[in-house]
Amino acid sequence: MNNPETVDTTSRVMNASAKDQDVRSLWADISSLIKTGIIYSNLMTAFAGFWLALYFADAPFLANWPAFVLSMAGTAFIIAGGCIINNYYDRDIDQIMSRTKQRPTVTGTMSLQTILVMGIIVSIIGVILLSFTTWTATAIGIFGWFAYVVLYTMWSKRRYTLNTAIGSLSGAVPPLIGWAAIDPNLHFVAWVLFLIMFIWQTPHFLALAMKKTDEYGKAGIPMLPVVHGFNMTKRQIIIYVACLLPLPFYLASLGTIFTTIAIIITVGWFVLGVAGFFMKNDLKWASLMFVYSLNYLTIMFVGMVVATLPPLF
Repeated sequence: MNNPETVDTTSRVMNASAKDQDVRSLWADISSLIKTGIIYSNLMTAFAGFWLALYFADAPFLANWPAFVLSMAGTAFIIAGGCIINNYYDRDIDQIMSRTKQRPTVTGTMSLQTILVMGIIVSIIGVILLSFTTWTATAIGIFGWFAYVVLYTMWSKRRYTLNTAIGSLSGAVPPLIGWAAIDPNLHFVAWVLFLIMFIWQTPHFLALAMKKTDEYGKAGIPMLPVVHGFNMTKRQIIIYVACLLPLPFYLASLGTIFTTIAIIITVGWFVLGVAGFFMKNDLKWASLMFVYSLNYLTIMFVGMVVATLPPLF
């Protein structure tokens, strides 16, 4: 005969384990909806904008920590809200692509009505949080949301090969949001950060599109490699990377070391791009370009912050 206490303990353990599994599944669904990777990368650029605004305004960080918290939280929420609505709208094509098949809009683990309401509420929270910083930061945040949800998701993504460039508008605004939270007038350098992000995104996402060409084709998304092939895509990637080449010179005020590093990694990306015309394996080249783009972004924006840290002694 089983000991009642043992049975009761086993039951409690099983129930606790089931609850933990439910929590993990719920968080996995939420993470998939809000696209945490996109939020983290955009918060990095938003922080760089905020930090450089402090640097050029000669303002202390501790005195502006409320603006920091509000601008970062507001940026995160407004991006998350846009991503949720993007998932809601794209639920028909997400079931075709392997990397999106596990989203709750496809699996049905969350109701579509719940997802839509969540996207709207999260977006509104983001706008409210930003409104406690400056109206400029709020307006930029709203524009970024509109560019991603309306101009990209609902209008251009399924119609034009330029969808990547149009979508890049939304990914380029986080540095401006961070900067505007301190300086609504937006220093010239703030617009250089915007340009870096706007230009960077197209070669980054076109490299990814080359890797996922078959899936985009099945989903009916007119990405450049689907419509015009790899050679045209590679030429476009090189053109965009070439447009980045002069931008490090406009950041010379951040110091010689940073400017030198920025020039080197930008030239390196361009050289890797040109090498694509001499490599036989296009998909391998696309993977190299994609990984390089991620490292490029991290080095650039972390480098900006490090270059403007106050002296320790």
